[in-house]
Amino acid sequence: MNVGRRLYRTLLEGSMAYAKWDLETSRNILKSRKKMWILAAMVVPILIGSVAIAAPELPEILGGHKAYSPAYYTPVIFGVSILIGLCAGLITGCIGAGGGFIITPALMSAGVKGILAVGTDLFHIFAKAIMGTAIHKKLGNVSVGLAVAFLVGSAVGVTGGGVINRALYEMNPLLSDTFISVIYVVLLGFLGIYALIDFLRLRNAGGGVDAHGGGEASSAASDSGKKSLPERLQASRIPPLITFDEDLTPGGKKIPALFVALCGGVVGFAAAIMGVGGGFLTFPMFVYILGVSSFTTVGTDILQIIFTAGYASIAQYAIYGFIFYTLAMGMLIGSLLGIQIGALTTKVVKGIYIRGFYATAIIAGFVNRLFALPGKLSEMKIITLSAETSHLLTNIGNVLFFIAIGIFAVWVIGKFLGSMKLLREEA
Repeated sequence: MNVGRRLYRTLLEGSMAYAKWDLETSRNILKSRKKMWILAAMVVPILIGSVAIAAPELPEILGGHKAYSPAYYTPVIFGVSILIGLCAGLITGCIGAGGGFIITPALMSAGVKGILAVGTDLFHIFAKAIMGTAIHKKLGNVSVGLAVAFLVGSAVGVTGGGVINRALYEMNPLLSDTFISVIYVVLLGFLGIYALIDFLRLRNAGGGVDAHGGGEASSAASDSGKKSLPERLQASRIPPLITFDEDLTPGGKKIPALFVALCGGVVGFAAAIMGVGGGFLTFPMFVYILGVSSFTTVGTDILQIIFTAGYASIAQYAIYGFIFYTLAMGMLIGSLLGIQIGALTTKVVKGIYIRGFYATAIIAGFVNRLFALPGKLSEMKIITLSAETSHLLTNIGNVLFFIAIGIFAVWVIGKFLGSMKLLREEA
């Protein structure tokens, strides 16, 4: 239990660091007229096409085994993508973590094939990163040696993840969907259980803990007399060695490039498989495994997100036809708005409620993918299940998921609108 709890806290802290970057990036876009005009120019073709194309009905799936063509869309699809981005942004801004975890399950629940959902989510992250990241402000924090070694590993991991996803899809699109669903079931199940335990513990303790992670030590300090993992890795002398944190430690710290590249490989692989930026893994790996200061981690992580999401979305998915541009732009618009509303709402909402909604959102995603698995396994002839039962389970998972996320979104927006006078006074 202690090991699982420590891992949960580590992933949560990494997710919180990613959420801070996401909020800063969104604000940079919204504050710049030039970037807003660029965004408008990217969306105009979608709006024109939506009016020009009058499709009689929505196909059974969006994408498919022959997805090597312009993605199918309607105004309804574009509107749904904005809502998905809005909800993800609300969760990220209000909770400070976890919003990106619901995007791929949400897209798959809406009928998007898993590999298309992963590629589209990565492209949405990349588009936001290149438009909104003020990288010049962070260059002083970047360790060039760490960044190069990490990105080399990340490139290998992204390539491996992309190849596996595409190979599974070519073998059987159902196998690809099942694989992605299993990954999300395992990750969201783990995070959801510990998030719920964390929420219940805080509620029983009176809720006097900060919603975004305060109140519990998340230090990676080892037991007295024993070297911590970062200390053991830094004591190794496998060449070449990378020197970092020179401004914080006399002479700096040294670590073999191999370990940094291995961490990059894990992050890149997870990003390419799940359709996430990898930021929720980079922060804990740098701080708790490699022993890098938070100061250096922030700048290096920004470079990692841009490179990983960009390389994965373009080189591993876009050129093979697995990017749904319309959905990506809709999610970008929705998330830009949602994350601002969510962040402002934290000023008028008790932290204990935010923790509770975080647990609910993660568990909703877990239940959604878990209930979809029997139908996919049945279609692959791995288990025997009637089509009616499979359809019923899938629908139950979808309904529970969208009800949970919808209630959260309505509650947050209601709190925001009801507190606008107070928020204006604070501003």
